[in-house]
Amino acid sequence: MVQKFKWLLLVSLTFMACNSDDDVAPVVESSDGKALTAGSADFSKYVALGDSFAAGFSDNALFIKGQEGAYPNILAQQFALVGGGDFKTPFANDNIGGLLLGGHVIAGQRLYFNTTVTPTHPESTVDPIEGVPTTEVTAHLSGTFNNLGVPGAKSFHLLAPGYGSAAGVAAGTANPYFARFASSATTTVLADALSQNPTFFSLWIGGNDELGYATAGGDPTVNPLTPPATFEAAYKGLVAQLVAGGRKGVIANLPNITTLPHFHVIAYNQLTQANLSSNGVSLVNTLNAQLYGPLSNALAFLGQGSRIKLLSTTGKNPLLIVDETLPDLSANLKAVLMGGGLDATTATVMGQIFGRARQALPTDLIVLGASSRIGKVPSVALDGVASPSPSLSQLGVTFPLPDRYVLLPSEVAEIEVATNAYNTVINAAAEANGLAIVDAKAIMDDLNKSSGITMNNFTLKATFVTGGMFSLDGVHPSPRGYAFIANKFIQAINAKYGSNLKGVDIGNYPVLFPSKL
Repeated sequence: MVQKFKWLLLVSLTFMACNSDDDVAPVVESSDGKALTAGSADFSKYVALGDSFAAGFSDNALFIKGQEGAYPNILAQQFALVGGGDFKTPFANDNIGGLLLGGHVIAGQRLYFNTTVTPTHPESTVDPIEGVPTTEVTAHLSGTFNNLGVPGAKSFHLLAPGYGSAAGVAAGTANPYFARFASSATTTVLADALSQNPTFFSLWIGGNDELGYATAGGDPTVNPLTPPATFEAAYKGLVAQLVAGGRKGVIANLPNITTLPHFHVIAYNQLTQANLSSNGVSLVNTLNAQLYGPLSNALAFLGQGSRIKLLSTTGKNPLLIVDETLPDLSANLKAVLMGGGLDATTATVMGQIFGRARQALPTDLIVLGASSRIGKVPSVALDGVASPSPSLSQLGVTFPLPDRYVLLPSEVAEIEVATNAYNTVINAAAEANGLAIVDAKAIMDDLNKSSGITMNNFTLKATFVTGGMFSLDGVHPSPRGYAFIANKFIQAINAKYGSNLKGVDIGNYPVLFPSKL
């Protein structure tokens, strides 16, 4: 009934100031024009702990080029100018991205911006690159690694024995990325860091404690929000061991996750007239007559007329969503529909489907993952739910988007409360232990302003694709974004420890990775 859903409206994009050079030379000048110095810091043995941001995850995957430009790697290049030592990274096997477990794909390849326009591909889209992942989880890497960024890791995972057990990956008790390079099946991320006797560390963790819950639409059955008390215990435990013996380091607090572009690409009223047409013929009147009208009338009779209204024949229309905070009107809706002459079987099905359904509002956030599901048949495997009726089986149109694709205002508020609690712990840890701290929350707030942030004569904003800061998954930084973050870490380190590293020119880093690397 509904035409293929297209969620990217950009027709073309010029990749501004992209640089195809494979290697970026480190800047040797100091920040103050004086001789380079490490100040009171000792960078001779640097380790980085964290999650996907520390690993260099970008465009929804981990791959070599992305890892090379991870902010810890850029920091290590700068540290090398003032006595820093080798910095080893557990590189992926290719620039395709993705993972294999026993030869089976468990994580897909990276994304790229496909600007090719043809009769069968009339507009630009974000697509997976061609190829099959070759990074096998069970092909264990030997040696020790300075970059201990683990995609998917939450705060308490860095302290969890067995988190790097290859045998536990299939069962969901271990992390496939850490399993590739953990020193043993029973070690922890923190233990592998401390075993190297580091002289300096960076720790940026906590994003996944809230992000997983947010990208799952606030559905705790998919990915729960970490309780603030759990986060506090884990974070304090991490920092206590990292600063033992007077070790110096830099930490970062957390942005408001729901301000990431991931949550602002799909609009609440994403359904265009073209989406609600078939072969150029509008289906709006048919949908109103057969579904939206009867539902609207029945709900109005129940005093809930604001839940679902008739579709407009002009402009955009709101998506249908499930709102689990609403009273369940399944039985009531069935009764009213039957009273209006609908047969019991159909009325029962409609009551089941629309008992907690409503049309989305401007205050609802639709996650980017919904982009590939709107208009599709709901699937238990993909969406956690199936439709009991073949005629009511288009997600967001004739069947409400399930909880995992929508952040309600109450869930946004819940995430913000947790973020503030996490940041209170992080900021206190910096103060109590004399650590450098990056105010990522303030930085993200500035990126969301119309003026953005200018560095090296380039302005970065949080806008999806065109803002330059974020990659195509709407969560992780672009190559230029990672360089920007590295510079922010360097500024914090300089301010705290008296070093004078200049950082890198972010103009030497591309806005997006090309399809071929």
